[in-house]
Amino acid sequence: MAVLFPETSFTQLVGCRVPIQQAGMGGVSTPELAAAVARAGGLGMLGGAGLSAAQVAEQLDAALGVAGEDGRIGVNFLVPFLDPAAFESAAELAPVVECFYGAPDEELVERGHHGGALVAWQVGSLDEARAAVDAGCDVLVVQGHEAGGHVRGTTPLLRLLDEVRDRVALPLVAAGGIGNGERAAAAFAGGADAVRIGTRLLATPEADVHPAYAAALVTAGADDTVITEAFSLAWPNAPHRVLRSCIAASGDDPSIRSPLPPTRDFAGRWEAAALYAGTSVDDVRRIEPAARIVGELVADLIRLHDREGP
Repeated sequence: MAVLFPETSFTQLVGCRVPIQQAGMGGVSTPELAAAVARAGGLGMLGGAGLSAAQVAEQLDAALGVAGEDGRIGVNFLVPFLDPAAFESAAELAPVVECFYGAPDEELVERGHHGGALVAWQVGSLDEARAAVDAGCDVLVVQGHEAGGHVRGTTPLLRLLDEVRDRVALPLVAAGGIGNGERAAAAFAGGADAVRIGTRLLATPEADVHPAYAAALVTAGADDTVITEAFSLAWPNAPHRVLRSCIAASGDDPSIRSPLPPTRDFAGRWEAAALYAGTSVDDVRRIEPAARIVGELVADLIRLHDREGP
């Protein structure tokens, strides 16, 4: 198949056609969403937090059954909740396993490599990036504070990307606030080898998102998001970016807050659940298929690349 965008070290290493990665987004990332991104040429991701080894295998099988043998689908794990058996299962079945929210661990990286997978680590600081390199990681996801969901660092994406690029030779995936071609192009110009899309892919038919949550994303803007610890009920000291409205909805009663994002069958008060969203919510204008979003970003990147020249 023809390359739709100039190859980068990320596409060469991972084996996908375009340098776009879907954020893992535990709880709402479905096999259908990961498969749609993979079929569009990017790296689809499943959220492995809370899944058993058998469930990881089942979800990967379902996703790859839709994506086809050329589709590239990885699995994301949150280190505080990591199930070693699930991680090992993913490493044996997926081309990429990714860890987040924990100090880079050389032993864990070795276990991923032993299973045959590339190991990515999401970092929020230069020190964490260096530690991930020392631990033997293959790819770094550099997360700026514009990101939705749990946020590791406090630095704007482009500034952090510049700091890490100057000192790290590994492929870098830029994450945080990327929802359009211009923002993606700025990340590539700043040294990224791929970009990660999260918030825009929540507003898709493939994501397991409550309809009211999706509608709230469509009408929200970047100023409607805030970094808070309001939903750190079982995970203390874990800042996260959400829509401000979900904090207000719970008022003075934090007991009605849900740290899990509201899915289609969510039975509680959806408006008081964690409505995770990054500043790229500005670019969510409608509910649309994931493949269309990836295609739009690729087309914008090609246009900007051609305009600026190699």
